[in-house]
Amino acid sequence: MFDWFVKMVMACWRPVKRYRKRQDGTDRQDPLLWSKDLCPHAVGEFSYAVVQANAILEDMSQVESGSFGTFVGIYDGHGGPEASRCINESLFSFVQKNTADQGGMSCDVLCKAFKEVEDKFFEIVRKAWDVKPQIAAVGSCCLVGAIWDSKLYVASLGDSRAVLGSFSRDTSLPVARQISTEHNASIEAIREELFAKHEDDPQIVVLKHGVWRVKGIIQISRSIGDFYLKRAEFNRPPLIARFRLPEPLKRPVISAEPECNVITLGPDDEFVIFASDGLWEHLSSKEAVDIVYSQPRAGIARRLIKAALQKAATKREMRYSDLKGIERGIRRHFHDDITVVVLYLDTKLLNKGGSISNHVSVKCANDMPKGDNPSR
Repeated sequence: MFDWFVKMVMACWRPVKRYRKRQDGTDRQDPLLWSKDLCPHAVGEFSYAVVQANAILEDMSQVESGSFGTFVGIYDGHGGPEASRCINESLFSFVQKNTADQGGMSCDVLCKAFKEVEDKFFEIVRKAWDVKPQIAAVGSCCLVGAIWDSKLYVASLGDSRAVLGSFSRDTSLPVARQISTEHNASIEAIREELFAKHEDDPQIVVLKHGVWRVKGIIQISRSIGDFYLKRAEFNRPPLIARFRLPEPLKRPVISAEPECNVITLGPDDEFVIFASDGLWEHLSSKEAVDIVYSQPRAGIARRLIKAALQKAATKREMRYSDLKGIERGIRRHFHDDITVVVLYLDTKLLNKGGSISNHVSVKCANDMPKGDNPSR
């Protein structure tokens, strides 16, 4: 049975290096949008899509699947792609190692992997500081979902979001349930958390140009990287002035500690939407779930992104067709990089467990070789 699954996945994703080319998933009307309509994973099917807005794509993502279940990662970088790339290249291997050490999946497995990837990126920053000090201001949100023995483990830091779409037997309507925690200073509970942790600093959160920011600089309160806000040795020249705090950094003002939730999946749970905050800036959780519930599976991630882009265009009083013609870099003034993975669940397969060491990699398009990057 597993051999059949391996063949199916490999056939669906071969050859990996071609996924960013037009004939293998790029939208012909929008050269910055590419996707894969539908592929199998251990407990169902999934669809993904990516749209680029920045001059260099900072979103990274991955789907890993096999007899153990399924692993999804959404890594929304900022300040540059180095942190999200580091996470994309190493986080799952840490999860594999920790799962083997502990004999199964747990929140501790995921949280430990987050710490290990934070430590790994710190070493990259430390070694590069003298020649590339700006790397100290590079960071990434990190959202992970792992299905193991009919349970879904969701660990997150930053403001990417996972939403569970379920069927209500009472109303016969879809129900949207946010199952990840967002760490963004625009949320009152996050501001209260920051003030409680930094009682001696009334400027820990500042309203700047109508936006709440930690120290008036960054919106998220947790991330991988951003060491200029975690370690005093990086909050000094030659880092450019706009990233430096006016007072010495006595302790970290943001953290890399994720929050983890565990959901026991049941027969009414139909799919999970994992997406970077660029999607949620334009669509609510309910709107996204309603779209997934009412539309065909194939290409659903692409439809979600197009719905968000349509709203982005409308907000700027322009046509969607005009937005599609705007180049990367300039496009960032209208919307962010957006990555979406929609994971459909087959309850008949949920109880089949296994070893995470026996897996098939089904990485998403924004993890392809640089030579096939449409931004280059």
